[in-house]
Parts: sequence; structure tokens; C-alpha cells
Amino acid sequence: MSDENAKALYWEDHQLGSRRVSGRRTITETDIVFHAGHTGDYHPYHIDADWAKTQPYGQRIAHGTLTFSIGVGLTGNAGGDNPVAFSYGYDRIRFVKPVFIGDTIHTVVTINQRRQDPKRTDRGFIDELGEVINQRGETVLVFTHIHAVAKRPTPV
Repeated sequence: MSDENAKALYWEDHQLGSRRVSGRRTITETDIVFHAGHTGDYHPYHIDADWAKTQPYGQRIAHGTLTFSIGVGLTGNAGGDNPVAFSYGYDRIRFVKPVFIGDTIHTVVTINQRRQDPKRTDRGFIDELGEVINQRGETVLVFTHIHAVAKRPTPV
């Protein structure tokens, strides 16, 4: 959805407890190899299949930052396009369970806080709890996404 077609949701429009659910995406070996190349993180847990077999999980695991990137990216196509809001950042990111090659993940985001911006009266913050969930229904990653959102303009 482009900005021209996006519906403006002002700070006042966001309701605590409202949820968005993303589509699903399967994590591939290619994802892991590309992510290792992009980040320089070539830890054997991610790229050495033989070594990983000797470790507690018995197989390679996706980088936590890869899971986070894909999990967050999936939310962009789940009604997250809002021309009066922008991402202010992420807090409390936790890698709860490993993600393996072949796992399929999706993300659920729930608005859990709405607060005034202490520096600007024309906007506020919306906090969303993000939960990345695998095909077994297990939460593999959690985070808080903070949005800076414009307040509804006062009519003149």
C-alpha cells in the first residue's frame, strides 16, 4: 500500500488491545547465508551444518537479527502503512526460541500502550508488542515497536 492510498490513523484513533497479524514466511538456508554476508556474522551455529549437529539444537539456527528483520518486515504488509506515523525504534527485543531452516514464521502485533510525547504536543507514541510465532504456535521472538504518531489536527 502506498502512502497515497494509506488511511491516516492519528494517535487518538489507536485503541489499546487492537491487533494486526502478518502473512507467513519460511526461513531458508539462503536467508541465513545472505544475512551472514550482510552482517559479517559467520558463527558456526548459523553456517556450519556439521558443527551444528554436535551442538544442543542438533542443526543450524537462524540469526536472531535475521528473525527480527523478517518478523518486523512482515508487519509492513499487515496494515502497518500509516502516513502520519513513523517508526521511533524498538525496545526489549528477546530471542525466546531458536528458528531453524524450514520454520515458517508470522508476526502478531498488539497495541499495549499509548502515551504523550514529552517533547512535542502535536504527537504521541504508540507501543506495539510484537510476537514472532513459528508454525508450531511457539513464540520465538518478542519486541516492543514504538511508533511516533501525529495527533489529529485541530480544526480552524
